[in-house]
Amino acid sequence: MARLMLEQLSDFGDYTGSKELIETLKLIHNEHKNSLSNVRLSPDGRHIHVIPCKPKVGLVTFDKYERPQLAQNQKKLDLCLKRTASIVDILYLDNNNNSSSSSRDAAAVAVVYENGKAEFWRFQECKGGWHLLQTSDLCNSPRARVVSVCACSNLIIWCEERPPSESSPALTSTRNKLRYCVCRRDFEVEEGAVSLGGVKIALHNNPKFTVVSSGEYVHLLPDIKVKPLLSISKFFLSWHPRHDTFRVSTTCKNTPLKKLSAKESDFRRLVTDCLGYLSALEPPEIYDFSPSPCGGLLLLLSTGWVCLLQKDGILRQVYKLADNCLVKYGTHTSLCVYQDTLALVIGQNLHLIDLNCGRELEKIILKREGLLYVNKADIWIPHLLSETGIFVVVHRDTDTRDCNSKMKPSPFSTVENIHPEALLVEAVFEEACKYYQQRSLSSTQLTVEALKKGGRFQAPISLASILRSYLSTGLKQKSVELSQNGGGGCIAGQDKLMGSLEAELKALVSLEEVKGSLVRGNVKEVEAVCESLVEKEVTRLLASLELDKESLLYLNSIFNIFPCQAWRAAQAALQLHYNGKDSLSSRAPPDVWKTVLTPTPTCSSPTSLLLTNGGLKHKHNLKGGHLTNCKSNSTSSTSPAALPVFELLCYSVFHFQPTWLPRFLDLAQQQQGSASLGLSLASSSWGLSCGRGGESGENNVPLYKRALSVLSSLSPDREQQQDLEVELLLVSGRPNAILQALRVLICKQQWERVTQVAQKFCKQSPLLNKEIFTTLLCEVAQHRDLDPYLDLLWTLCPEDLTVTTILNLVLKNLPSPNNPSPSSFSMSNATSTSPATFADSQSSQLTIGLLKPLLRKVLQRETKPSQRYADILQSPSYPPPTLPRQPVERQNTVTDPITDSPL
Repeated sequence: MARLMLEQLSDFGDYTGSKELIETLKLIHNEHKNSLSNVRLSPDGRHIHVIPCKPKVGLVTFDKYERPQLAQNQKKLDLCLKRTASIVDILYLDNNNNSSSSSRDAAAVAVVYENGKAEFWRFQECKGGWHLLQTSDLCNSPRARVVSVCACSNLIIWCEERPPSESSPALTSTRNKLRYCVCRRDFEVEEGAVSLGGVKIALHNNPKFTVVSSGEYVHLLPDIKVKPLLSISKFFLSWHPRHDTFRVSTTCKNTPLKKLSAKESDFRRLVTDCLGYLSALEPPEIYDFSPSPCGGLLLLLSTGWVCLLQKDGILRQVYKLADNCLVKYGTHTSLCVYQDTLALVIGQNLHLIDLNCGRELEKIILKREGLLYVNKADIWIPHLLSETGIFVVVHRDTDTRDCNSKMKPSPFSTVENIHPEALLVEAVFEEACKYYQQRSLSSTQLTVEALKKGGRFQAPISLASILRSYLSTGLKQKSVELSQNGGGGCIAGQDKLMGSLEAELKALVSLEEVKGSLVRGNVKEVEAVCESLVEKEVTRLLASLELDKESLLYLNSIFNIFPCQAWRAAQAALQLHYNGKDSLSSRAPPDVWKTVLTPTPTCSSPTSLLLTNGGLKHKHNLKGGHLTNCKSNSTSSTSPAALPVFELLCYSVFHFQPTWLPRFLDLAQQQQGSASLGLSLASSSWGLSCGRGGESGENNVPLYKRALSVLSSLSPDREQQQDLEVELLLVSGRPNAILQALRVLICKQQWERVTQVAQKFCKQSPLLNKEIFTTLLCEVAQHRDLDPYLDLLWTLCPEDLTVTTILNLVLKNLPSPNNPSPSSFSMSNATSTSPATFADSQSSQLTIGLLKPLLRKVLQRETKPSQRYADILQSPSYPPPTLPRQPVERQNTVTDPITDSPL
């Protein structure tokens, strides 16, 4: 098999000033590590420009003449010999608008200085080389400082720093870093001059950006030399100047965070919605970058991955450097794309990689550090510039004349059209790495390259071969070929193996088809695909016998990212049907409800999490601490907390159908109480048991408390929260919860609802009946709001309640105008502040007439009614005896109806 190697095209002898060029390259190499970063090559490879490092300023040019006899008599001209401002960059301008016959020789460049000046030069071989067309000011402000510049089509785009005025107050550190702006200016190269349009600001108040042009896009990358203190270095922007659209992306997420359209955007408004999410991320740093065809961008990350940012915003991992080749600060790097081949220089190693599948084609050792560039005449061939000359990658068995045909890619393979079989094969190896890493006792990270070497782990290779065969040819066609070649003995084994892997292979292929439909489809198609995927995944997870921690986290992420689709998927999975006000039914099998209702001990408490607008977030705990999605205060686990399934469903019910929440709790309790689930309610009806053997934890928390925790953390409306809280407490059917709901209704003074609840639940148990009647009797003693319902309340009086108990309760709860305690007052003080014996009809004091029906009913129940209370039940025919004048201490218990009758 032919190998790839470097072949020298030029030793700089065909360039003007070749000796000076070699000496210049050696000099800057000795002074600076990454010396070639200041070298620029024209797209046709005929011009080399070297930007001297500080303190020297200027630009040195080296040109290659098509007719060497003209170059012999020409003196090498430098574009600029002495300038006070340093050069930011040199731009090669597009000459498509030039229709003259000599346009091939008329290369035009723009030299942009730090102070905002721009010099436009043109090279004409027949006229002696470079000629200055004009000098212009790019920036409007004379105090502006250009930090980066690029050319995109007929636009010059730059990032400039605008210092504050001397009269303005000192800026804070945050505002001080956001003092840059991105500007644009149209240009048109004419025969003898350059026409410039007006300055337009594309982005305000942004940090220092490096502008990189690629196709129709301009990528705004954070400054890789300086690490900002804020989170502004965790993302980058992609700008389409023609459509005026921005895209926010990060290196740790393969899809864009945000897309929006804006004529003139403010950077702070652009990224405000993303800062909360970005604060929890730790994306890898960008070590190097290079534009790729079709508007893409190559990124070399600190993790060793080379990623391709496609024009649709998808960040695709292409190649992973070995651990011993990881890039460090100061290491020379250069990367470039040549159709479907990626060339990467790390130090003195040149890696050639297949861009479609990430397979390394060749690794070449360089004698000197090299700079990769694209020659527009041979865009599919890697070109390299080093201190000793210009080189090109060729096959070992071919010469330079044949290299074009050998290196030219197939017309069916482009950078943007990826072979699905190549991606699936790599997915097989990556999955195998994950599996073997879990089983391995070594802490060394296993890579795909290590998996393939040394003949280890043949199972992934066999599976990859089967997968490739499954995609390229059908099973029947393969069987026919084997039979024709005399391989009948292998047919049975091949059929059996392919049949056993049919489901997995179809799943992998369908996954790739879904990925393609998401990338190529419009908005409605993407929404339909997401709806279908969410429904399938939620149904699959809820139907599983047991959810592990990873599956639960995955389910939480689905409800977080797709709240509406997840709610509809949950309704379909549980087969919920709402037939009326109090009718919610489910036809889901018991296994699904078991997954829904089973608590998860490894997860955090449901009260520590919130859901806002369909998304999850944490809330403050009782001690004032704060929890975040990705970082927990708990030292025992650093993984993000996941909500149990029941809490997730309660969140969705509350957000989309809040009136269903009590009915959903009732339905869940019915399913929990069924014998088929094997889930028992708490053993005691009055309190929660700690479980067997004194166990305690979330496993014993009843469903109504779990639902209440969701309600208390979400409802912004206090009135709505209390109404739903009462319904949840009543639906639970527990005595303590019913009494709690009754107290809430009493506080809200909803007396009709109070009597309805009392009448309904007093029949549940004698003990609950006694508690409800006692609570309401205390309210009767304190105010007159329950007078219209007294007849109903007296019918709820328990059988074992005596007159003495009733009177004691009334006395203890009577209000006193002077003493806050209603249980202590003196009957001897015959003053206006003492309670009157018979109050008028407008008074709020309890009277004998109000209690008479109750006391008569209780006395009639007694087998031997006492005559001591006869005088109480009869109206007095004469005034009662005069009270003693000396003060007497009174108690709050009824001992004698004659001497102790405060009523």
